[in-house]
Amino acid sequence: MKTYISLWPTHAPELPFPRSLAILGSTGSIGVSALSVVAQHPALFRVAALTGGKNAARLAEQAAAFLPGVLAVLDEAAAAKLKGLLPAGYAPEILVGPSAFEDVAAMAGVDLVLSAIVGAAGFLPTLAAAKAGKRIALANKESLVLGGRLIRNACRASGAVILPVDSEHNALFQALCGHNGDEDLARLILTASGGPFHGRDAAFLAAVTPAQALKHPNWSMGAKISIDSATLMNKGLEVIEACHLYGLPVSRVDVLVHPQSIVHSLVEYVDGSQLAHLGVPDMRIPIAHSLCFPRRVALAMPRLDLANAPNLTFEAPDEILFPCLGLAKAAFAASHSHPVALNAANEVAVDLFLKGRIRFLDIPRLIEAALARHAALPEHCGAAELINADADTRRETLAAAD
Repeated sequence: MKTYISLWPTHAPELPFPRSLAILGSTGSIGVSALSVVAQHPALFRVAALTGGKNAARLAEQAAAFLPGVLAVLDEAAAAKLKGLLPAGYAPEILVGPSAFEDVAAMAGVDLVLSAIVGAAGFLPTLAAAKAGKRIALANKESLVLGGRLIRNACRASGAVILPVDSEHNALFQALCGHNGDEDLARLILTASGGPFHGRDAAFLAAVTPAQALKHPNWSMGAKISIDSATLMNKGLEVIEACHLYGLPVSRVDVLVHPQSIVHSLVEYVDGSQLAHLGVPDMRIPIAHSLCFPRRVALAMPRLDLANAPNLTFEAPDEILFPCLGLAKAAFAASHSHPVALNAANEVAVDLFLKGRIRFLDIPRLIEAALARHAALPEHCGAAELINADADTRRETLAAAD
């Protein structure tokens, strides 16, 4: 299989416990859940570094609980607030600015980096971790959407290993372990809840509010990911991520809408069999699997009870009503840089929608226009060119929305 994920134990050495852990984005929903896992198994981890954007209060609480030697925030205002909230006698190094996250990702002495920054901001820190040869628990799908080729090359050169945290990709990884690579594999099937508007019509979608879009029926997620789930863009980004992780064309990655969110994804083999991963919709399960792999650890949380579970249903996604999924697949097929434009336009459009400046159905309209404007970058361009394309698309999308 053309994969850059370790299929244990062939592609990576065992990482002993306790593992030195740095969390990029510790104040977000993934970071909070990860620290919940760490708190349940303190003997398995040493928290070396935590980073947060501007949520100094939450970062201070986490730092007081786990006492990492390094903290990082986005700006001086957050750093000053953070210093004032830390307990007496505890004086970690505090790094400031976007480049500080890259420094944390590549820190000496860190074995394991959880990349959980939301959006394109996670790309350069993830790339830094890959170049430094870290084991990366990847929850930032945008890293691969923007620069999958660069990250794969960095992993190949440094020996870095990526383990997927997204529930769908973690499910695929578990279903692929122990099998005989690409010659056995027919296709990957990502499941999607359908979001809060599953079953609604275009007239309803034309009038939805941000508050309605943020109410996901099954998962507790941040605002941006919740809107992406409502538009099905989250699944489109996951299709691109799966193509990079497993070296497959987009034609071999399918999506099924599964509103109950019990089956997290499936792998179909050439003999027609399908292996599915089932569990309650709780991100602590894939987080713990990635942080502890190949070991499994007990988690204090509800268990799946199939005898009392709802009926499990599956259907094809409606790509006409929810065009973002098709736009993502088309972007990946168009060129290696079209997904940069896709993601940038989406992040701008989601932010505008949350601020009440555009309608829900304007999100795919702005993305489609950005893809039409984008001229493919040279195949072997570097990170700087991709970041410039990201910035250009954001500026153009903002102008198009006015």
